[in-house]
Amino acid sequence: MNSILINGDWQSAKSSRAIQAIDPTNRSAVGETFPVSDWADCETVMDAAQAAAVAMEDISLDDLASFLNAYADNLEKNAESICEVANQETGLPVSPRLLDVEMPRTIDQLRQAAAAAKDHGWRNPVHDHDKNIHSCLTPIGPVLIFGPNNFPLAFNAISGGDFAAAIAAGNPVIAKAHPSQPGTSRLLAEQALDAAKRTGMPAGIVQMLYDIDPSDGLKMVADSRIAAVAFTGSRRGGTALKAAADQVGKPIYLEMSSINPVFLLQSALERGEELSDEAAGSCLLAAGQFCTSPNLIVIPKGEKADEFLQAMTAAFKSKPAGTLLSEAVLSSLKSSIEMLVGAGVEILAGGKEAESDAFAFANTLMKIDSKSFLENEDALQTEAFGPASLVVVCEDEQDALAIAKRIHGSLTASVYGKEGDAAMVPLTKILQRVAGRVIHNKMPTGVAVSPAMNHGGPYPATGHPRFTAVGIPASLERFAKLSCFDNVAESFLPACLR
Repeated sequence: MNSILINGDWQSAKSSRAIQAIDPTNRSAVGETFPVSDWADCETVMDAAQAAAVAMEDISLDDLASFLNAYADNLEKNAESICEVANQETGLPVSPRLLDVEMPRTIDQLRQAAAAAKDHGWRNPVHDHDKNIHSCLTPIGPVLIFGPNNFPLAFNAISGGDFAAAIAAGNPVIAKAHPSQPGTSRLLAEQALDAAKRTGMPAGIVQMLYDIDPSDGLKMVADSRIAAVAFTGSRRGGTALKAAADQVGKPIYLEMSSINPVFLLQSALERGEELSDEAAGSCLLAAGQFCTSPNLIVIPKGEKADEFLQAMTAAFKSKPAGTLLSEAVLSSLKSSIEMLVGAGVEILAGGKEAESDAFAFANTLMKIDSKSFLENEDALQTEAFGPASLVVVCEDEQDALAIAKRIHGSLTASVYGKEGDAAMVPLTKILQRVAGRVIHNKMPTGVAVSPAMNHGGPYPATGHPRFTAVGIPASLERFAKLSCFDNVAESFLPACLR
C-alpha cells in the first residue's frame, strides 16, 4: 500500500483500510491501493503543520517564491506522466484537456503565486507614523484543503489554486486529496516534496492524506491546530464543514453549488443556430462537470425561441454522452434529474442513464414555463452536476427580470443581447447582486487566471461572497490575518512594514 506524505517524508499510515481508483470509462479498478488515514495520522500532520508554520516565519519571501517556481518547473518536466495517470482516474482526455489546458494552467497559477509571494502590495500595509501604529496582512497558519474531483490538476488540494494561494501567503498546507484521484495526487505530491527539499523549506510545509472518514474531516476543521480551511465540492459536504468551522469561529472558504444562469434576449435569438451551438457546447463541455456549467437558460417565447429549443434539443441528442467522473457523480445526477422532473419539467432530450460501459448519463435538456418556475423556484434551481440544463420560457421581459431576482447565489450570470436592449441594464444590475461574475454575450464555462477574475459569489455558490478562489493576488487574502503593531520597533516589524 502507498504511504502518506507527513512532515517531509513518505510514511506508512496507521490504518490498514485502503481505497483504489476506478477508471470511469470502464468502471474497473486501476492503479495501486492507497490508505484511508485514521485520526492518529490526522494528529500527526496537524502537529507537523504547526511546527512548519513557526519555521516559515523565518523563511524569506524570495525562498518561498523559489519553492513555488521549483514546483512549477517539476510539473512542467513531468507533465506527460502525471496527465496519463489523471486520464486513467478521471476519463478526461490527455490531450487537449489535461496536457494542453489544465496542466499549463496549474503551472501558471504556481508561477503567479510565486510572484505574488514577493509582492508586498497585496498585504495592504498601512502606516500611522504619528501614532507609531502599523498594520498588514500576515500568514494565518496551517491551512487544510479539501480538493474536488472535476479538476485533478488545477484544483487538486496538493497543486491547485487554493494550494498556491495558501503557500504564497506564507502558510503550510495539509492537502486532503480527492479519493477518486489518489495516483494523480501522489505524483503531484512527489514533485512538491522534491521542490520543497531542494529549496530548503520546512519539513511540514506540504503534507497529504489520501482519504479520511467524514467525521475526522469535521474534527480537523474544528481543531485549534488548523487556522483556515478551503473546500471545493458539493453543497452538502461544504455546509457540514462550514457548521464545524463556525462552531469555533474559524474561516472556511467553500465553493459549492451554482446553476450559472444564462439569459437570452430576443435580439440574441436572431443568431439562431450559431447561438444554439454555442450554448450546447458550453452546457456539455466536459460532460457538464464544470462548476461554471450553465444549468439554467432563460429565453423569451416566440418563433425564434421555438427554433432555438429545436436546435438545442437536436444538439443534445446528437452529441455522445460524456464520461462522468465517478459513480457518485452519476448517482447524484440521477437524483437531481428525478427532483427536477418531480417539480414539473418536461424532458426534451435524455433524462436517463446512458447505455455505456462508462459512468455516463444521456445529455439531458429540460423545459418549463416561467410561471411554473416562479411557483417552485427552489426545487427548480436544483444543481444537476453533469450534462443537464433547464430552459425556462418566459412570457415577456418582466418575467425574465422576475426570474433574475429569484436566482440563488451563483458563480456566474450571463446575458446575451445588444447594448440598446431595454432589459440589458436592469438584468445586469439584478444579476450583479446574485452572482460573483456577470458576463455579456459569452458563455460562463471559461475561468481565466487573471488578477481581475472573481470565482466566487453569494451562498450557495460559496460560503462567503467577499472572496475568490481564482485570481492572484486576491485569492491569497483568504489565508491571511490582519496584524497590527502598536509602538513596535521597526526591527520587529514584518518586511512589508519596514
